[in-house]
Amino acid sequence: MPNYAKVQTTGAGVSNASEPLERGNKTEEAYETVSEQKPPRETGSDESLGPRGDDEDVQYVKGHPIIRNGADVSKFIVSDRDDGDPSLTFRSIVLGTIFTALSSVITMLYVFKPYQAQVSAVFLQLLVYVFGEAWALCTPRPDRVKWKWLQSVLHFLNFGQRFTIKEHVVAALIASSGNNGLSGVEIYAVERLFYNTSVTATTAVLGTFSISLCGFVLAGVLRPLIVYPAEMVYWSTLPQVVLYQSLHFDRRANRDRLVKFGWAMLITAVWEIFPVYIMTWLSGFSIFCLASMHAPDHIRTIFSTIFGGASSNEGMGLLNFSFDWQYIQSTYLSLPFKQQLNSWIGYIILYCAMLGLYYNNTWDAKNFPFMSTSLFSSNGTQFSISSVMGNHKKIDFAKLQETGLPSMTSSTVWGYLTQNLAIGALITHVFIFYSKDMILAWKQARSRTQPDPHYQAMLKYKEVPIWWYVVLFVLAFVAGLIINIKGETTLPVWGYIVSLLLGAFIAPFSCILYGLYGNGVSTNQLSKMVAGALHPGRPIANLYFASWSHQVILLSVNLANWLKVGQYTKVPHRVMFGTQIYGTLLGAALNYVVMTTIVSNQREILLDPVGNSVWSGSFVQSLNTQAITWALAKEIYGVNSRYLIVPLCLVIGLAVPFVHWALIKIYPPLKKVPLNTAIILTYAGMPYYGNTSWVWSSIAVGVFSQFWLRRRIPEIYNKYNYLIGAAMDGGSQIIIFILSFAVLGAAVPPPLFATRAHIE
Repeated sequence: MPNYAKVQTTGAGVSNASEPLERGNKTEEAYETVSEQKPPRETGSDESLGPRGDDEDVQYVKGHPIIRNGADVSKFIVSDRDDGDPSLTFRSIVLGTIFTALSSVITMLYVFKPYQAQVSAVFLQLLVYVFGEAWALCTPRPDRVKWKWLQSVLHFLNFGQRFTIKEHVVAALIASSGNNGLSGVEIYAVERLFYNTSVTATTAVLGTFSISLCGFVLAGVLRPLIVYPAEMVYWSTLPQVVLYQSLHFDRRANRDRLVKFGWAMLITAVWEIFPVYIMTWLSGFSIFCLASMHAPDHIRTIFSTIFGGASSNEGMGLLNFSFDWQYIQSTYLSLPFKQQLNSWIGYIILYCAMLGLYYNNTWDAKNFPFMSTSLFSSNGTQFSISSVMGNHKKIDFAKLQETGLPSMTSSTVWGYLTQNLAIGALITHVFIFYSKDMILAWKQARSRTQPDPHYQAMLKYKEVPIWWYVVLFVLAFVAGLIINIKGETTLPVWGYIVSLLLGAFIAPFSCILYGLYGNGVSTNQLSKMVAGALHPGRPIANLYFASWSHQVILLSVNLANWLKVGQYTKVPHRVMFGTQIYGTLLGAALNYVVMTTIVSNQREILLDPVGNSVWSGSFVQSLNTQAITWALAKEIYGVNSRYLIVPLCLVIGLAVPFVHWALIKIYPPLKKVPLNTAIILTYAGMPYYGNTSWVWSSIAVGVFSQFWLRRRIPEIYNKYNYLIGAAMDGGSQIIIFILSFAVLGAAVPPPLFATRAHIE
């Protein structure tokens, strides 16, 4: 069959792939692929960090390209247009500052609310756009005044000037960076509440600065591997990129798409009222649970265990569907098929393992609930943390010997060990399958020959020198060194250095996986486990160790993600660097002020295990519980403990990708299946607690979007998949934001809500 010309990108935010191609003389069959696909490169897997697309023929269905990889995204989904507009303007800084205050303050408020949430990136993106457009339309144009000095002032203030895509990205970036330092502020809240210790101003400032910025250097150093290549898409943020370009590029041509965006957002907002407030059973619907309503109690218990999932820790949620978009989100419209396929395999393992462990009474599972993250005594009662606490923020091991070690549910143990398996598999998988491509990507970046069109378009802007990142890291390191030497953290200096080294070792692997698949492997548990082994009996030291270590990883991923957004939208590198730092520090400062105010004024209710309908300390209480648990790491996970398998799974996980690699060598066709053992193991233990009704809804969304729509009707997929996903996220977040303050306890509730809560 003949090949046809590849579609070129346009300024419309997506390519003109939606327009018919010149077909020539051919018989058109429904959904026929009109190009021949070359076999994948010999890398042991069909995943690659190297260039794709230029050396392969694009597949078309009815004249529209099928999006298969990052090269296809660069050509057919994201425009390489660059209008050269200024990005760092008075308007972008002011809007970014205002919405940083909004997002960080609201997120900090939610930390102390019965209903925890945070402002989504799409919601912030839409808010910034509305206010940016209002700024442009409702202010006088400089050319309409006759005084030159006033024209200059109005021009500086961006009055009457078009709100550009780069300003939009910068303002939203600043606002989204406001919660990068949240982890450090949460530690201060734990110290104030449970240890009656208020950190000094020096510790607050230096500690927040250090924890908030310690991970930036790795993202800067690793840019050639985790940002520049086309395959590093960061799929979960692709809806935002498409929305940016649809809102700002060729608005007349995009009018039809934006009208559909508006309708989708409106319909989702109206619908969200039903599962959230009016018909809450829509958040989790199970035919099997309904069928068992009149069955004997022991049958209903089994059915709830297997099929229940609408309530927290109710059950595994097998064939339970949620119709609440706040749980599903556009993530499963945008994550690539290769990621979702691995997640589905992981879910199958999860269901088999959790039922097998519980009903075989592994780790005395039947003495405890089927699903719960609480600690229990051996007799099944809830373990009292206060009964083993001594002075100076440390555990009293004499009291612990009298009380006995805490136990965990089998679901929690399974969740912990699969996380360790996934961390081990992550490291080995990257080395086995990506090492050659990483070397190639590094060489291409050094020689500026990386073929991605968006990378090439960014070459005209000055790069951020490596020494900028190094200086920032030195400042953050010295700040952390000072507060650890002063002793307020109970973390010794050598422990602080180990925490940074641990985070620096894991971060590159997490960034690569996140860029390729749109999500990553949870690594926070590893930091806590190592901290507990190195500093037994010191819960506060555990919190600080885990915060520094995990923040190195988290901030590397966050900065790399935003650098990729900047590459797609052509925001200069140095602007991205500076605004990310500004937003992070501003948000951390605001978080700290709000935290101290709330803790000082609501201390008693925050210490109450129940709280009330307005305030709750459940989140910070859980942080303290986890810190104490991991401070007993040697006793709970040591050589002679019942949960030794949890740390051993780190080593076992390292071996799993070798098994995958060996099977490929034995049966070469297996390499065409995009298996990733780190992703499989992550999802094999991910929903081990909380609400699980969203799992099967996410599978349904993924099958529809990535398996059917992308392959069968690429015209609709390319034009609307990411845009409609962003619209639905925005609609659900708007209504959640309103309902949270109106009726869900984020503000003083009306009498109706108080009555409903009391009755239920």
